[in-house]
Amino acid sequence: MDGTKQLVTEAILDNLEIPECSPPWKSTTVVKVADMGCAVGPTTFSQVQNIVDAVELKCRNAGGLLMNSQIPEFQVFFNDQTSNDFNTLFSSLPPNRRYYAAGVPGSFHSRLFPNSSLHIVYSFAALHWLSAMPKEMEDRSSPSWNKGRIYHLNAADEFIEAYSSQHQQDMARFLDARSQEVVEGGLMILFFPGRPDGALPSQFISNVLLYLLGSCLLDMANKGKVSQEKVDSFNLPMYIMSSEELKEAINRNGCFSLLKFESFFDSAESRPRSTAQERALQVRSVMEGLIKEHFGDEILDELFDSYPKKVEQEDSLIQSMKTTLFFAVLRRKTSN
Repeated sequence: MDGTKQLVTEAILDNLEIPECSPPWKSTTVVKVADMGCAVGPTTFSQVQNIVDAVELKCRNAGGLLMNSQIPEFQVFFNDQTSNDFNTLFSSLPPNRRYYAAGVPGSFHSRLFPNSSLHIVYSFAALHWLSAMPKEMEDRSSPSWNKGRIYHLNAADEFIEAYSSQHQQDMARFLDARSQEVVEGGLMILFFPGRPDGALPSQFISNVLLYLLGSCLLDMANKGKVSQEKVDSFNLPMYIMSSEELKEAINRNGCFSLLKFESFFDSAESRPRSTAQERALQVRSVMEGLIKEHFGDEILDELFDSYPKKVEQEDSLIQSMKTTLFFAVLRRKTSN
């Protein structure tokens, strides 16, 4: 997280261009920040504090050594789906926080805030979620029908194209909504799983872990513990975009400048070694809600009892693979 803090601080110091960060300040000056896809913490709180610290530093640099009373106030909006556990989120808010907190439930693929009301939009590991599954997935006669799989690893080209098309629509809606909500000169600071141009899906840990989860569901179907039809109709609403897809979406929208883009590759040599059980717990924490919604909660314990065993069998392969995180800084263009 230290590396993330440095990137966020530099992005704000170098690129945030709003009057609220320049003197003279009024007692009514408020900097408004939205964390989109916040989940339940505690990670979101440390990330928000990084933003507050960086904006305060920018204000101090702009106006010399200032009294704390001269620093703008902060309003932070925590956004996630309506199914998010906001009670848990707000019960664990840092007691000494230097901002006012509010929850904004709803999909970030649509409008959530008034026109020109946000100065900074932040999102960490959320942009790969789709707003909905492509409609082609529901048609058994469609070439996009993904029988026997829950994700697009080793799937037919038509299936992957359907996912790509849905993601393109979602990114267009996300950028269009933010273009209306973010003030001119305001920033979007985005971290999200990425796919290097030309890379194969089978080269990444997350795809293999999801493939193994699907394999466990198929085993349960073969044992009669769950219907084959249920497995065939279950697809994870996720798509890992490439850097080129991001840049194309920004260009089509036309309201943001891409100021910075970086890729971070996490290889086996650079990350702590995780056990199969640890990886299984991580996957369960993210996927349990989706699985429960589709299959019910009766299968959860048996599914996640068998899953670590599958992961353990592929341990050497998984350890040798990599993950990729994209970092992008976008600034809202001015109208003139």
